[in-house]
Amino acid sequence: MRVLLIGANGYLGRFVADRLLADPAVQLTALGRGDDADVRFDLASGSPGALTRFLDAVHPGVVINCAGATRGGARDLTRHNTVAVATVCEALRRSGCGARLVQIGCGAEYGPSQPGSSTAEDAVPRPGGPYGVSKLAATELVLGSGLDAVVLRVFSPAGPGTPAGSPLGRLAEAMRRAMQSGDGELKLGGLGVQRDFIDVRDVARAVHAASLSAAQGVINIGSGRAVRLRDAAAMLARVAGYGGALHELDGPPVPLRATIGHPRSESDHAAPVAYPYPDGCGSWQQADVRTARDRLGWRPRINLEESLADIWMEAACRI
Repeated sequence: MRVLLIGANGYLGRFVADRLLADPAVQLTALGRGDDADVRFDLASGSPGALTRFLDAVHPGVVINCAGATRGGARDLTRHNTVAVATVCEALRRSGCGARLVQIGCGAEYGPSQPGSSTAEDAVPRPGGPYGVSKLAATELVLGSGLDAVVLRVFSPAGPGTPAGSPLGRLAEAMRRAMQSGDGELKLGGLGVQRDFIDVRDVARAVHAASLSAAQGVINIGSGRAVRLRDAAAMLARVAGYGGALHELDGPPVPLRATIGHPRSESDHAAPVAYPYPDGCGSWQQADVRTARDRLGWRPRINLEESLADIWMEAACRI
């Protein structure tokens, strides 16, 4: 099976590439903006015609799109998350390869949900920020393309390679600094939110399964269990062997960049945000993952403690 992987050097893409390379039946080609890609191509600025010519030459049976941006202004997010996907869809429509498309979406497309509920694929998406809006627009482009396509809505990925700027990455870095300096108390904020964390290696398994299946539409990929960030912090402390006290800061919610491992400034106090977690999903998110089980034969295997142990290992080795 010839597979074209877009975004192989990204956080999720690296693990998807590893999973596919472990399958002897897969012939993998990586397309991306970096020098180490098999083919260099920028989806946000490249033309559908140029991509079509490449597809006709390589003739993949499956195209997997892991590319995209999680940070930046609305313009950049739209370019990298929406315009890029429009280019992929148009190129596939023009091409004679007939490839199946596996698009990586995200749980932020749903927006805030009712505490205690599990969000199923038929929920009406109401993204709470420009990132979720840009990803939802990409999903709608894929679903309306007429292609053989599936969108995997990945909830909160965790595990090895977790970006240092993400909430769990910041948490690990704050704990590393506290242990390095011998601080007996770690002050944290914004820990009341609850998220559905899913290990990146389980995500890669889901992408592999989706590429082999005939499933179409939207499929949630998560653990099916919401975990409070406060509990994740306590679990990380146990994994790290941190014996100090975890003190949660009081007061109104402020951006996590200011509360996890960083002192709060006067401007932080003056500007509470509506969504303390930077994905626009409010205080609660939990995936209903029955569709992934039924249509992909997929279940998560790696628990959050193992994911956090890998995050900690990388943080502890950071110079």
